[in-house]
Amino acid sequence: MYQTTIHTVAQTGESLAELAYRQLEEMIVTLKLEPGSIVNERALTDITGMGRTPVREAVQKLAWEGLMEIRPRSGIAIAPLNLQDFGKILDTREGVERVLARDAARYGAALHHKRLREASDAMSTALASDDVGRFLMADKIFDTVLGQAAENPFAARLASPLQTHSRRFWFRLQRPGSLQQSGGAHKALIDAIIAGAPDRASEEATKLIDHLRTLAP
Repeated sequence: MYQTTIHTVAQTGESLAELAYRQLEEMIVTLKLEPGSIVNERALTDITGMGRTPVREAVQKLAWEGLMEIRPRSGIAIAPLNLQDFGKILDTREGVERVLARDAARYGAALHHKRLREASDAMSTALASDDVGRFLMADKIFDTVLGQAAENPFAARLASPLQTHSRRFWFRLQRPGSLQQSGGAHKALIDAIIAGAPDRASEEATKLIDHLRTLAP
């Protein structure tokens, strides 16, 4: 397992801490690490197949994002999933998402457009096979490229944990048709960014948040 991880890092250029973070974040989003449960560092090293240092760095980042809570002498708590918080997250996310979408349409370069198209294609593949996990991975890539294309690291850092929390709530609250609706909203936003239409991109960002609000209790 560890050797496989080293090989993966060599291929992707990610550090072990980044890879551990990505794995643990995915498990939190998809509720494989159950909300409110308590885990220990040893369990997380077993899950990821990595050493204590990269796992510890990943846990610290996830704790800063509000997805974990480090409890000295008692373990690491996975953040509870309080459904009433979803609306608060979306209210906070909407403003920064509009800024990112607008600036990505203004400043996005050819490389960003290529990666956005790849994310869009990955979402389409996920929709065709009704693969929620693959869709969430593509959504994470989209969010990352969105922040890079906007050339606004302050907004990107603010948006990143909100986007992760949103994916977690979406996974929990999705219903029949949610995958297709979310895919359509993302495609419209990506198309507006690639077209270099800042105002339209901002509006599509709001429409994406509006779609998510339909799932909030």
